[in-house]
Amino acid sequence: MPSVSLQRSSRLGRKGISLVRLVQTWMATRRARIALGHLDTHLLDDIGISPVRVENEIRRPFWDI
Repeated sequence: MPSVSLQRSSRLGRKGISLVRLVQTWMATRRARIALGHLDTHLLDDIGISPVRVENEIRRPFWDI
């Protein structure tokens, strides 16, 4: 009986890779904004960011890079 082998391609097309990178960027942006929202005012003063600017940043949608 002939054997049938299923081949699975491990390659993504260029569009697939671009989509993966875009989603990774969105996830990283979301994580960074969440982390920024957890900083206290003392740390924000140290890095020179006002609480108002932080509030504006964390309210932005994840796709708004």
